[in-house]
Amino acid sequence: MEQGFTYATTELAAQTSGTLLARQAHQFLRKWLIGHPKFVSNEVYIAGDSYSGIPVPAIVQEIAQGNEKGFPRINIQGYLLGNPMTTRRDGNYAIPFAHGMALISDELFESLQKNCKGNYVDVDSENVLCYKDMDSFHKLVSGLSHYNILEPLCEFDHSTPPLRRSLIEKFPGKHFLKTDLKLPDVTCPTYTSFLSAYWANDDNVRTALNVRKGSIGTWIRCNHDEGFKSDISSSIEYHANLSRKGYRSLIYSGDHDMVVPFLGTQEWIRSLNYSIVDDWRPWNSNGQVGGYTRTYSNQMTFATVKGAGHTAPMYKSKECFDMFSRWISKRAL
Repeated sequence: MEQGFTYATTELAAQTSGTLLARQAHQFLRKWLIGHPKFVSNEVYIAGDSYSGIPVPAIVQEIAQGNEKGFPRINIQGYLLGNPMTTRRDGNYAIPFAHGMALISDELFESLQKNCKGNYVDVDSENVLCYKDMDSFHKLVSGLSHYNILEPLCEFDHSTPPLRRSLIEKFPGKHFLKTDLKLPDVTCPTYTSFLSAYWANDDNVRTALNVRKGSIGTWIRCNHDEGFKSDISSSIEYHANLSRKGYRSLIYSGDHDMVVPFLGTQEWIRSLNYSIVDDWRPWNSNGQVGGYTRTYSNQMTFATVKGAGHTAPMYKSKECFDMFSRWISKRAL
């Protein structure tokens, strides 16, 4: 199979957006299936975590509309999303989450509710009382990993490998020790994220992936490119459209994630206003409770993953594989 990195050859081509990403992903998949016709009849599910909660529903809708227009059919069946960003207001649920997890006091929580009135993301600059409460909140949780409050806080510079590389290029012959730069401890759960930048920027790796030399610059994990236009403010409408079309979906949340808390995910799922067909119950993995789940009449299943963080499979791989295996084979969790 062909492999490599994607890249743009002009500044205009480098400019992208949520809706353009969805169209391009749809075009890529359709062209790939045309080039590999033996896979055309395979069931297709689109999946993603975190920010993918914005573009993935849009991609599935693009595919569905392409099928309706008579394009060569993609056998799309549904989608999966983990701790998905869905609206620009997901961060509002960090406050009730922190309170429920005993990270902040009852008194601060009540004051936040009173002074901020549920808006903790875009605080009015003139709302001094809310600002004061939010400052207290941030101080209380500053020593925690927001991606998984159970894990140790492992801070490091995600750009360290590119920075190290640029220093070596700028000062040839000088040896930069690891102590010269901020590095994570090898025991940190996010150490693999740190290593990924070394892997992706290694010339041997790029050669093995057939990346044309000189076509790709420095690879940075989670590169917040200024050229990206966030033109999809909420994916709820896409979920609603896909529900009406009868597509299956599995929405799961690591229950110790404070970045996109499960409380917000539950809230937008409820806003779709579908009845419950299988009410709240535990699901098991290896004879133990792996989390809790509920299924709705629009073929949407919501599940929590007990003890997991923002990217649940990273923390609970066995449990997540069991959850996925049952759902994809249309068995109850």
